[in-house]
Amino acid sequence: MQRLKDKAVSFLRKYGMDAESVDLEANCRTFIGEMENGLKGSGSLLMIPTYIGMDGEIPLDEPVIAIDAGGTNFRVAVIHFDKDRKPVIEDFNNYPMPGSRGEISKEEFFSTMADYIRPVLGRCSKISFCFSYPAEIMPDRDGRIIKFSKEIKARDVKGELLGKNLLDMFKKRGLPSDKSIIVLNDTVATLLAGRAASPGRIFDGYIGFILGTGTNICYAEKCGNIVKVPELAAKEGSVLINMESGGYDKVPRGRIDEEFDSTTLNPGDFIFEKTISGAYQGGLTLAVVKKAAQDGLFSAGFTEEIRKVSELAAKEIDDFLYYPNGENVLARCCSKGSSEDGVLLYYIIDDLFERIARFVTFSLTAVMEKTGNGRNPLKPVCITADGSTFYKSKLFRSKLDHYIKAYTNDVKGIYCEFMKVDNGTLVGTAIAGLLN
Repeated sequence: MQRLKDKAVSFLRKYGMDAESVDLEANCRTFIGEMENGLKGSGSLLMIPTYIGMDGEIPLDEPVIAIDAGGTNFRVAVIHFDKDRKPVIEDFNNYPMPGSRGEISKEEFFSTMADYIRPVLGRCSKISFCFSYPAEIMPDRDGRIIKFSKEIKARDVKGELLGKNLLDMFKKRGLPSDKSIIVLNDTVATLLAGRAASPGRIFDGYIGFILGTGTNICYAEKCGNIVKVPELAAKEGSVLINMESGGYDKVPRGRIDEEFDSTTLNPGDFIFEKTISGAYQGGLTLAVVKKAAQDGLFSAGFTEEIRKVSELAAKEIDDFLYYPNGENVLARCCSKGSSEDGVLLYYIIDDLFERIARFVTFSLTAVMEKTGNGRNPLKPVCITADGSTFYKSKLFRSKLDHYIKAYTNDVKGIYCEFMKVDNGTLVGTAIAGLLN
C-alpha cells in the first residue's frame, strides 16, 4: 500500500499538484498581503465593503422577506424571530436560479425573480436579498452585479443594480413596489447567523466561511483600514467585508490546475475557487486522474474506461470513497482494471483533499492573523461554516481539523471554533434586513 501511496504522491509532485509542497506560512503571508492590497483597491481579492454592521438587537415578531440566490437555487421565505429569539421560517419555496438552465436576457432575469417573490410580496415592507455572486455593495446597500460565477448565464446583467431593477420590475408588473431592499452576500449572511446562534458564548471575532459549490470568506474590518473608500476610512467602528476569496490568484497552482482552468467557461477567473470548491472538484479530479492514466499509472482496463468519462461531479468522488465496489462511475472504471487501481485512485484523491485542507487553513488563518483575533484559547474566533464540501465531503473535514490544530493553534497561537447553523444563509439574511 505504501508503494502505491508513494507512486500517487510522486506523480502529483511531478505536476506541482501535491499537498506537501504547499508552504502554509509563506501562503498565509501572501494571503494577508493580498487582503491589504484589496483594501487599498488593487489585487485579486475584491474586499468588498458591505456597509453592514453586526451591532444592535434583533427586533422580535417583525417579518422580513429573505431571499437566498446562490449556486443553482433561488430560495424565498418570510422570517421573523419569536420571543425566545428563535427564527420562524414561513412560506418557504425553492426555485431554479434564473440563468441556470440556459442563457436568458436581462428582462427575463428580473421578471423570473419577480415571479418567484410575488406570492409573499404582501407580507411585509422589507426585503433582504442574499446574492451569492460578486456584487459591489453600494452605500445605500443596493448591489451592482460584477459578474457571475458558478456557470449562471444572463445577458446584459453585468453592472446592473439588483434592488433597483427588481423594484422597477415590480412596478412594471403592477405589483407592490413600496419596499426597501438590501443586498448582501451568502458569506455575510452566514457570519450573521453564527453571531445570532451563540448569544451566550464569548467569541473574539466572527468569520463567515462558505465551501460548497463555490467558496468565500467574510469578516469584520476596521473602517480606518478600508483606504479605497475614503468616506468609510474616516469612520470609527468596523463593517463586514465580503472578500470574494474565490478570486484569489496567488494560490500555488500545478500544471494540471492550469490545463483544467483553460477548459472552464471563465479561464483565469475564480482561481482559488477552482482549486477547492465543489463546482470544480469533480472536473479537476477527473483531469488529474486522466493525466495519471495517460502517464501509465493505471492498468490498461482502467485507462480505457476512464477515457470514456467526460464529466465527474463532486458527489461522484464521495460515491467512490464510500462505495469503492459500488455502482458509481469511478468504481466501474476500477472494476475493468487491476486490484491496485482503486487503491491508487484513492491515494490520488486523498492527496488532492489534503491540498484543499491546506489551502483552506492558510486562508482562514491569514484572516485571523490580520485582525489579531483568537489569541486567547478561551475566546476563540467563531467561524460559521456552510456548504456541501465542508460538511458532506468524506475526506475534507478531518484533514482541516488536523491542520487547524497543527498550524493555526500550535504554530501561530490562534484559536477558532467552527459552527453550523441550520438554514444559516436565510436566517443571517433575515437578520441583516432587520438590523440594517
